[in-house]
Amino acid sequence: MIGCRGGPQSPDCGVSSDPKPVPSHMRASTVRHAALAAGLLLAACERGPVPESPPRQLSESPFQYPEELWDAQVEGQTTLRLFISDRGSVDTVRIEKGSGYAAFDSAALAGSRSLRFRPATRGGEAVAAWFLLPVKFELNPADSAAAPPAPPTGAPAPADTTKR
Repeated sequence: MIGCRGGPQSPDCGVSSDPKPVPSHMRASTVRHAALAAGLLLAACERGPVPESPPRQLSESPFQYPEELWDAQVEGQTTLRLFISDRGSVDTVRIEKGSGYAAFDSAALAGSRSLRFRPATRGGEAVAAWFLLPVKFELNPADSAAAPPAPPTGAPAPADTTKR
């Protein structure tokens, strides 16, 4: 080899034919840790899935249709990502998908703070969880020719923002 005066096994090449042995106490510790991890993984798999349920909205939708968009006959939808606490209150709100109208997005954010939920559960215990909430701003939802499709099981129904 080029640059290795004594051949590939020489100290000049940085390759040693005699690797340093791992001390026996370190090998035993590594084996014990691997066995413990495998046992925990197996135990978790044997328990089966933990039943979960998403948060459920309890309060009415408090969203106000922005007057300037109502007058202009504009409709839209803002999808919010809410972090629901284990007590059912809204802790954090983010816009997951904006409507394209700042007034709709602002109205959705403002109304979301007063929403109340039955918290999500995992294994029968209340837990905090993220939740997607579509907020529809429709002028005449009852006048539409076709009823909107039912949300999939566990998915929230869109919040009603019909101006009354």
